[in-house]
Parts: sequence; C-alpha cells; structure tokens
Amino acid sequence: MNARIVLLPGDGIGPEVVAEAVQVLDAVCDLYAHEFEYAERQIGGAAIDTTGTALPDETLADCQSTDAVLLGAVGGPKWSDPSATVRPEQGLLGMRKGLGLYANLRPVRVYDELVDSSSIKAETIAGVDLLVVRELTGGIYFGARQEGTQTAYDTMIYSAAEVRRIARVAFEAAMKRKKKVASVDKANVLASSRLWRRVVEEVAADYPEVSLEHMLVDSAAMKLIRYPAEFDVIVTSNMFGDILTDEASMLSGSLGMLPSASLGGGKLGMYEPVHGSAPDIAGNNLANPIGTIMSAAMLLRTSLGLDSEAHAVEEAVEDVLSRGYRTADIANPDDKRVGTIEMGDLIVEALQRRKDAQ
Repeated sequence: MNARIVLLPGDGIGPEVVAEAVQVLDAVCDLYAHEFEYAERQIGGAAIDTTGTALPDETLADCQSTDAVLLGAVGGPKWSDPSATVRPEQGLLGMRKGLGLYANLRPVRVYDELVDSSSIKAETIAGVDLLVVRELTGGIYFGARQEGTQTAYDTMIYSAAEVRRIARVAFEAAMKRKKKVASVDKANVLASSRLWRRVVEEVAADYPEVSLEHMLVDSAAMKLIRYPAEFDVIVTSNMFGDILTDEASMLSGSLGMLPSASLGGGKLGMYEPVHGSAPDIAGNNLANPIGTIMSAAMLLRTSLGLDSEAHAVEEAVEDVLSRGYRTADIANPDDKRVGTIEMGDLIVEALQRRKDAQ
C-alpha cells in the first residue's frame, strides 16, 4: 500500500527517536512491499524558535490531510517559563483540537524480560497488560480559566456527549481484550465526575459482556501499584489519565517503553511515545526509542490497517529484548547496553531476518 505520514520530531530527544521509528517503518516497507512517503514539519519549541508559534498553520494543515502523524516530543528548559505567552505544549493541545483527537490510548505491558527493570516487585507486575483510555480534548485542561497573582482558577467541565464517546472507545477496546473496564473519577467530590459516572453506566448497558467497576482516582492510583495485573481497560478524564499513565509507566520500568495513540472519529491518528523531550540526554545516543517504535506499530495497525506488519514490529522488539539488549533506562548490570541508534538497528535487523526466512 501507499501511505503518507507526517513526522513531527519536535524537541530534545524527539528527532532521535523518530529517526529510529522511521528506519523501522522503512524496514516494514521493504518486508511487505509498501511505500510510505514522509513529510517533516515543525511543532513545539523548535517551531516557536522559527515561526513564533508552537503550531504553525502549515503543520496543522498538513496533518489534517495526511494518513497518520508520528510525533517525537515537545518542550525543554529553553521554553519552560509557565508564564510565557507561547509554550511548546500549546502545539500538542492545538493538534488534538485541530485533528479532533479526543481519545488517547496508552497500552502498558510488562515484558517478561523486563520484570527486573521495574522498581516494583517482579511478582507484582508479572503479567501486566492494561490499556488506559484517556479523554483528550475536554476537562480541566480546556475549561475556562483565569490567571492571577492572588486568585486563579481552572474549570473541569464535561458534557455527556464527550463522556459518552470516550466511554464507547473504552468498551469497544475491552470487547477485544479481557472484557473489563475500570472507570476512574472523583465522584465523591466533583460534579463533573458524577456526570461522568452516570454516562459511563448508560454506555455500559450496551455492553452486557463487559464488567464495569467505578473507582475513585486516589484508590485507582494505589491499586495500580499494588495490584496492577487486575486491570484490563481503564477509562478516565484528561487530567486523571495524564497522571495515572505516568504512574503506570513505572510498571514497565521506564517511560521510554510506552507508546500511545491519539484518535478521533476516523482513521487519522497521532502517535507518540509517552515520554517527554528529556533535554538532559538529547544528542547523546542515550534515549530509548522503543516507545516511539511501538507507537509506529500502533500507527500501522490503527491508521493504516496493517495488523500483520504491526505484529512483526512488536515481535522484533520482543526478540531484541529477549537477547538481552537494553538502553540505559532499562538496563541491569548484566545486560548488553546499547544506545538509541544501536537499539533501532537491532530491531531493524530482527525484521530483516523475517524477510530472509521467507
């Protein structure tokens, strides 16, 4: 197949990890006789430096007319002043709104080979395979706000329609998994959460095969560390999802391992690793590219409909990990330490061996 992918390398380690993901996508093209066309555009701090805005009109327009978007990371100390009028994170928020991407899917899987890389006991995280479905365009990040030196506020606001559509994403995902949904809110305190809980229950009635459990966010945060293997699909609001997914990343041992997909009503999606721009290691060949490579696998499966190709990438990652290769963030003393480029090369080589075996 022919497909066009917009690349948004962004800031910090973004360009490094995106480069390795593109190398893997090229290997997929070679293995399966596809043709991918890439267009690189600016976002975040890099865009601020050259255009004065975190999301140039050209970038958004190009992303709106492509098959899929692959993002690296945005932000860094250079643009970290929270009082600045223009900030890198505005590029992400603008993309989500501009592309209508309301559902953020963040799978968290603990590889058998990496149970000792986590700071949590191996017996606690063994078998963890969960999916967080985070609402992405509503809630406190987009509600009315006021800045002030003595008083300030941010408003968490949700409509029933917004809750309903994200709940359906979660229940549809659960139907393809273990048919369990945990809806996370703060209904004992927040009016918006009480609306959330009521609407989720309404959606659940359409999925009688799926079990639904309501959890308060503080309880969910504790259970996520103590009994993570009990979760299947977690659905929650924008801010709660932002926090819980960073917490869940520690189950896998590193933020560098986790991919994500931001989706809307159609096939177009934006795919990115969960980690940030990590400016302290940028340019040193230290970043873990696996989260971005696994994001590319999600891109293949979800936006392009290439399930076999996505599975091949996932198997290649597992193959490399099973042979003991690790970037610094997931390495133990006896592991074979490699850098960003070497890890990408190893995954490409694992894919190429599939072609040689054909």
